[in-house]
Amino acid sequence: MTEDRVKGLSVALRQPGPIPLDVAFAVAPGELLALIGPSGSGKTTTLRAIAGHYRPVEGRISSGDTVWFDSMNHVNVPARRRRIGMVFQSYVLFPHLTAAGNVMAAMEDVPARQRRGEASALLARVHLAGLDDVRPAQLSGGQQQRVAVARALARRPDVLLLDEPFSAVDRPTRARLYVELAELRQTLSMPIILVTHDLDEAARLADTAAILSRGRIVASGPIEAVLPRTDLGDALDRDARSVLIHARVAAHDPSSGITTLAHPSGTFFHPLLDAAIGADVRLRIRARDVAIAVGDPGRLSIRNRLAATVTGIVEADPPMVEVHLDAAGDLLMASITTEAARALALHPGLPVTALIKSAAFDRVSLGPAEATDVRSVQR
Repeated sequence: MTEDRVKGLSVALRQPGPIPLDVAFAVAPGELLALIGPSGSGKTTTLRAIAGHYRPVEGRISSGDTVWFDSMNHVNVPARRRRIGMVFQSYVLFPHLTAAGNVMAAMEDVPARQRRGEASALLARVHLAGLDDVRPAQLSGGQQQRVAVARALARRPDVLLLDEPFSAVDRPTRARLYVELAELRQTLSMPIILVTHDLDEAARLADTAAILSRGRIVASGPIEAVLPRTDLGDALDRDARSVLIHARVAAHDPSSGITTLAHPSGTFFHPLLDAAIGADVRLRIRARDVAIAVGDPGRLSIRNRLAATVTGIVEADPPMVEVHLDAAGDLLMASITTEAARALALHPGLPVTALIKSAAFDRVSLGPAEATDVRSVQR
């Protein structure tokens, strides 16, 4: 175990019921772990146990050198004494307080004379400068969620917990909040846990993932390694199965509104991104959005083409199969019909061209170069 993981959050919980749990994981400072799974899988119960709002039958929870829960040694630190910031999907703001008032309400250990200034700074940090005196009813859903994030940070938390925080806002607002959270993470050093059932959300935001099914972790590790797993049954929606690959910003063409992204096996064309030439980006490619051509694909409307080699064919839900491809060392998956696989005579070792729709890409910025455009359109 690395020193960072010792300093971070460590969780191990077990109980047969009434809500079955068998989970164990660690989150390093600055790392975002996504807890993914269908409704009833134990995601929120695990989060509530960490926050101190639910007492499991057995286990241990520690933050750095501080033990918050230890069933063997009868330790159970009350929720109010755990340095945790929590953001809920329903905002849970005080309607009679202003935005600044809601943030100041979480500043119990800050001298009263400093609270207003610190609240204003936190609101500016979440893109709400100038809205200090506005009440929740006058704010949009996205703005209310930003206040909730500022309030969680006002506790100066050792751990930040996000319980499906974007599910109550519309998709365009959600896309903006994803970008803002990615920006905010550049300045946060605490472990972060995101509870979600949305693979798009996890792919865009998470470093690591733990997949829960009926209270048990069935897969965990780097997000790039977890999303392509084929052995998770109902824990992951097969229709959303995908891979994450890296590419580099090669050129921008404002006249056509296109950014060219370079990959060792080919070229991608993406709606114009606000990112520096040479910046590294992470792209999510869904299996359902990949087609396969054997030989010269000819003139097609799909411009994104990667040279690849078939590495395997996995049975899926009839009449579909999942074709695994190697593209210059990166895994790709294509969901096609069994009949199409037969007609193309696909077999391991066969060179092919992977044809990828632009709609398959969810851009995630890595490092200091930040993109502000997370659109995806079909080309």
